[in-house]
Amino acid sequence: MDLQVRKEQINDWYHAYSNDIYNYIHFLIGDHEQAKDILQDTFLRAYSHYDSFRGDNVKGWLFRIARNLTIDDIRKKKPISYFLDSIPILKSTELSPEKAAMLNESEQELYIALNKLKLAYRDVIVLRKIKEFSINETATILGWTENKVKVNLFRGMKALRKELEKGDFSHETV
Repeated sequence: MDLQVRKEQINDWYHAYSNDIYNYIHFLIGDHEQAKDILQDTFLRAYSHYDSFRGDNVKGWLFRIARNLTIDDIRKKKPISYFLDSIPILKSTELSPEKAAMLNESEQELYIALNKLKLAYRDVIVLRKIKEFSINETATILGWTENKVKVNLFRGMKALRKELEKGDFSHETV
Protein backbone atom coordinates (compact mmCIF):
# COMPACT_ATOMS: atom_id res chain seq x y z
CA MET A 1 0.00 0.00 0.00
CA ASP A 2 1.17 3.51 -0.80
CA LEU A 3 2.60 5.28 2.29
CA GLN A 4 0.58 8.42 1.61
CA VAL A 5 -2.66 6.42 1.54
CA ARG A 6 -1.64 4.69 4.78
CA LYS A 7 -0.94 8.07 6.45
CA GLU A 8 -4.29 9.43 5.34
CA GLN A 9 -6.08 6.31 6.60
CA ILE A 10 -4.42 6.53 10.03
CA ASN A 11 -5.19 10.25 10.15
CA ASP A 12 -8.86 9.55 9.38
CA TRP A 13 -8.95 6.90 12.11
CA TYR A 14 -7.33 9.32 14.53
CA HIS A 15 -10.02 11.93 13.91
CA ALA A 16 -12.77 9.33 14.18
CA TYR A 17 -11.63 7.40 17.26
CA SER A 18 -9.00 9.32 19.23
CA ASN A 19 -11.43 10.86 21.71
CA ASP A 20 -13.02 7.51 22.61
CA ILE A 21 -9.62 5.81 22.87
CA TYR A 22 -8.22 8.63 25.01
CA ASN A 23 -11.19 8.36 27.40
CA TYR A 24 -10.73 4.60 27.63
CA ILE A 25 -7.01 4.91 28.42
CA HIS A 26 -7.72 7.67 30.92
CA PHE A 27 -10.30 5.47 32.67
CA LEU A 28 -7.65 2.76 33.02
CA ILE A 29 -4.79 4.90 34.34
CA GLY A 30 -6.31 8.18 35.53
CA ASP A 31 -3.41 10.30 34.25
CA HIS A 32 -4.16 12.89 31.55
CA GLU A 33 -0.61 13.35 30.23
CA GLN A 34 0.17 9.64 30.23
CA ALA A 35 -3.13 8.91 28.49
CA LYS A 36 -2.23 11.41 25.75
CA ASP A 37 1.18 9.75 25.30
CA ILE A 38 -0.33 6.28 25.07
CA LEU A 39 -2.94 7.57 22.62
CA GLN A 40 -0.17 8.83 20.34
CA ASP A 41 1.70 5.53 20.72
CA THR A 42 -1.50 3.70 19.78
CA PHE A 43 -1.69 5.42 16.41
CA LEU A 44 2.05 5.08 15.82
CA ARG A 45 1.73 1.36 16.48
CA ALA A 46 -1.30 1.17 14.18
CA TYR A 47 0.73 2.88 11.46
CA SER A 48 3.72 0.58 11.86
CA HIS A 49 1.57 -2.56 12.05
CA TYR A 50 -0.95 -1.49 9.42
CA ASP A 51 -0.24 -4.62 7.36
CA SER A 52 -1.42 -6.85 10.22
CA PHE A 53 -4.86 -5.23 10.24
CA ARG A 54 -7.37 -7.59 8.63
CA GLY A 55 -9.90 -4.90 7.78
CA ASP A 56 -12.85 -6.12 9.81
CA ASN A 57 -13.16 -3.85 12.90
CA VAL A 58 -10.96 -0.77 12.96
CA LYS A 59 -12.23 0.59 16.25
CA GLY A 60 -11.81 -2.75 18.02
CA TRP A 61 -8.30 -3.17 16.62
CA LEU A 62 -7.28 0.31 17.80
CA PHE A 63 -8.78 -0.25 21.26
CA ARG A 64 -6.88 -3.52 21.57
CA ILE A 65 -3.62 -1.76 20.70
CA ALA A 66 -4.42 0.98 23.23
CA ARG A 67 -5.24 -1.54 25.95
CA ASN A 68 -2.06 -3.53 25.36
CA LEU A 69 0.09 -0.39 25.36
CA THR A 70 -1.58 0.86 28.53
CA ILE A 71 -1.01 -2.40 30.39
CA ASP A 72 2.59 -2.60 29.12
CA ASP A 73 3.19 0.95 30.30
CA ILE A 74 1.76 0.25 33.75
CA ARG A 75 3.86 -2.88 34.16
CA LYS A 76 7.03 -1.32 32.78
CA LYS A 77 6.88 1.88 34.82
CA LYS A 78 6.20 0.51 38.24
CA PRO A 79 5.79 -3.22 38.68
CA ILE A 80 5.18 -2.82 42.43
CA SER A 81 2.52 -0.15 41.97
CA TYR A 82 0.93 -2.27 39.22
CA PHE A 83 0.62 -5.05 41.78
CA LEU A 84 -0.71 -2.69 44.44
CA ASP A 85 -3.14 -1.10 41.97
CA SER A 86 -4.53 -4.53 41.20
CA ILE A 87 -5.60 -4.74 44.86
CA PRO A 88 -8.58 -2.36 44.81
CA ILE A 89 -8.56 -1.40 48.47
CA LEU A 90 -4.96 -0.08 48.23
CA LYS A 91 -5.48 2.12 45.20
CA SER A 92 -5.87 5.83 45.77
CA THR A 93 -9.22 7.17 44.71
CA GLU A 94 -8.35 10.82 45.10
CA LEU A 95 -9.31 13.04 42.19
CA SER A 96 -7.27 16.08 41.32
CA PRO A 97 -9.13 19.37 41.82
CA GLU A 98 -9.28 19.86 38.04
CA LYS A 99 -10.86 16.45 37.49
CA ALA A 100 -13.29 16.91 40.34
CA ALA A 101 -14.45 20.24 38.98
CA MET A 102 -15.08 18.73 35.55
CA LEU A 103 -17.18 15.82 36.77
CA ASN A 104 -20.68 16.12 38.13
CA GLU A 105 -21.45 14.38 41.40
CA SER A 106 -22.74 11.09 39.99
CA GLU A 107 -19.82 10.89 37.54
CA GLN A 108 -17.42 11.43 40.47
CA GLU A 109 -19.10 8.63 42.40
CA LEU A 110 -18.92 6.29 39.43
CA TYR A 111 -15.29 7.20 38.69
CA ILE A 112 -14.26 6.56 42.30
CA ALA A 113 -16.16 3.28 42.46
CA LEU A 114 -14.76 2.09 39.10
CA ASN A 115 -11.22 2.79 40.24
CA LYS A 116 -11.73 0.53 43.24
CA LEU A 117 -12.46 -2.44 40.97
CA LYS A 118 -9.84 -4.78 39.62
CA LEU A 119 -8.59 -3.98 36.12
CA ALA A 120 -10.45 -6.81 34.37
CA TYR A 121 -13.78 -5.58 35.74
CA ARG A 122 -12.96 -1.97 34.94
CA ASP A 123 -11.97 -2.92 31.38
CA VAL A 124 -15.12 -4.84 30.61
CA ILE A 125 -17.46 -2.29 32.23
CA VAL A 126 -15.87 0.63 30.38
CA LEU A 127 -15.93 -1.19 27.03
CA ARG A 128 -19.44 -2.66 27.31
CA LYS A 129 -21.38 -0.08 29.32
CA ILE A 130 -19.60 3.20 28.66
CA LYS A 131 -18.12 2.72 25.18
CA GLU A 132 -21.01 0.43 24.18
CA PHE A 133 -19.00 -2.23 22.36
CA SER A 134 -20.79 -5.49 21.60
CA ILE A 135 -19.83 -8.66 23.48
CA ASN A 136 -17.98 -9.88 20.41
CA GLU A 137 -16.07 -6.59 19.97
CA THR A 138 -15.19 -6.51 23.67
CA ALA A 139 -13.93 -10.10 23.49
CA THR A 140 -11.75 -9.19 20.51
CA ILE A 141 -10.31 -6.09 22.20
CA LEU A 142 -9.54 -7.92 25.45
CA GLY A 143 -8.43 -11.17 23.79
CA TRP A 144 -11.06 -13.07 25.79
CA THR A 145 -13.85 -15.47 24.89
CA GLU A 146 -17.36 -14.06 24.72
CA ASN A 147 -18.25 -16.14 27.77
CA LYS A 148 -15.39 -14.60 29.77
CA VAL A 149 -16.66 -11.12 28.81
CA LYS A 150 -20.17 -12.02 30.04
CA VAL A 151 -18.93 -13.51 33.31
CA ASN A 152 -16.56 -10.62 34.06
CA LEU A 153 -19.23 -8.06 33.17
CA PHE A 154 -21.71 -9.73 35.52
CA ARG A 155 -19.16 -9.95 38.33
CA GLY A 156 -17.84 -6.46 37.63
CA MET A 157 -21.31 -4.91 37.73
CA LYS A 158 -22.01 -6.74 40.99
CA ALA A 159 -18.72 -5.43 42.45
CA LEU A 160 -19.50 -1.92 41.16
CA ARG A 161 -22.95 -1.99 42.78
CA LYS A 162 -21.34 -3.08 46.03
CA GLU A 163 -18.80 -0.22 45.85
CA LEU A 164 -21.53 2.31 45.11
CA GLU A 165 -23.64 1.01 48.00
CA LYS A 166 -20.66 1.19 50.38
CA GLY A 167 -20.30 4.87 49.63
CA ASP A 168 -24.07 5.47 49.70
CA PHE A 169 -23.80 6.32 46.03
CA SER A 170 -26.77 5.92 43.79
CA HIS A 171 -26.28 5.83 40.07
CA GLU A 172 -29.17 5.16 37.75
CA THR A 173 -27.23 3.02 35.20
CA VAL A 174 -26.06 0.40 37.68
